[in-house]
Amino acid sequence: MPFSFLDAIDLNAIAKRVGTPFYIYSADVLRQRIADVLAIAPGGLVQARYAMKACSTRRLLELVREAGIWIDAVSGNEALRAHAAGFPTGHRPPTILLTADVFRDNALEVVLEHHILPNIGSPAMVDALRRAGYRGPIGIRVNPGFGHGHVQATDTGGPSSKHGIWYDDLDAVRGAAVGAGFPIVLLHVHVGSGPAIDEFNANMGKLEHFFLERIADFPDLEAVNLGGGIPHPYRPDRPAIDLAPLGRILRDAQQHLSARAGRPLRVEIEPGRYFAAPSAALIARVTDVKTTRTNDKGPGHTFVMVDAGFVDLVRPAMYGSYHHITVHPSSDSGARGTAPATTPLVVAGPLCESGDVFTRDAAELLEPRPLPLPRIGDLLALHDAGAYGVQMSSNYNSIGRAPQVWLEDGRTYLASRRETLADIVRAECFEPL
Repeated sequence: MPFSFLDAIDLNAIAKRVGTPFYIYSADVLRQRIADVLAIAPGGLVQARYAMKACSTRRLLELVREAGIWIDAVSGNEALRAHAAGFPTGHRPPTILLTADVFRDNALEVVLEHHILPNIGSPAMVDALRRAGYRGPIGIRVNPGFGHGHVQATDTGGPSSKHGIWYDDLDAVRGAAVGAGFPIVLLHVHVGSGPAIDEFNANMGKLEHFFLERIADFPDLEAVNLGGGIPHPYRPDRPAIDLAPLGRILRDAQQHLSARAGRPLRVEIEPGRYFAAPSAALIARVTDVKTTRTNDKGPGHTFVMVDAGFVDLVRPAMYGSYHHITVHPSSDSGARGTAPATTPLVVAGPLCESGDVFTRDAAELLEPRPLPLPRIGDLLALHDAGAYGVQMSSNYNSIGRAPQVWLEDGRTYLASRRETLADIVRAECFEPL
């Protein structure tokens, strides 16, 4: 595996301080990914947003803000978290965008009180804004009829996707917005990353043509958002992503769309995973190694039991997603040699669910991983866990969320503490309505 930021860290020392499991982030890795994106979307007429649903840890948001990258939020609370991290509100420019298919909880209140640009993904949201007393511009998320998530379960464009307004219905929604007095200043599409950068780039080119056919109908348009989903190579044998072709596509799209509109238009992209995924790893401790035996039901396996589960990182259980795993011997277990032999292992967690397994394939079946056989007390690192790790964690089995440790400029910081039972039950009550 290429050099990891974990190679220069004493994980055992951190584990003694904060316990296991825990997340650890690298500011250096995040800054490199930020620099990669700024090279192709430097701001101004080609602007990057961070899809903060990937990870909303405050320090991460602050570094994104310091780089001049804007925000795509998908809930009222995400917009408020971005604002608390220093992102300004308002429509000019719309530094924080709130993209949603449904207004729930405080979303409408946040839009109204903080002047957040709403980017609507369902037709009835026009009337919801009107009835709430909103007066201002809007964006429209369009489903262009094509797209591909990184797995089938995350399809973000096409007939099976719930996201956005079907392209044939765009005229009717535009008419409703005009009738409500809402200038449409943004057209937005997100078609997903697909399994490879070439497919992502091809979809970006298709989106340019999709919008070229429609922007003449939107006289107030200021920007076209081509979505996010720049792929991240989770497997260590996959090559690094070359963003240069995407940069050319974005520059060309900005020029062509502006020429068709007869005025400068801003082109936006909104990666989330690309920023966050490699920036963090989940560290767990080995609690046991046990085996099952082959019988008429199937083959036996060697199970490495760890104290992290899908409450901490749900992607393998939800999607069969791959996360590279490395073994880090405990400080009191002695040297193992430079190249230990590997054996097929199943890495499983503590939860009372058979699906609490980190080594699964795309069909969500057990897929033993060739790993050095660890000992009880060793640490396991699940790499590339920064995107949708902490954000999708839960309190299932009444387990507190794992703490987050931040590595920056050679120092470690506690970015969030481990949740206690008091944190978990804080909202419980029994009151008459």
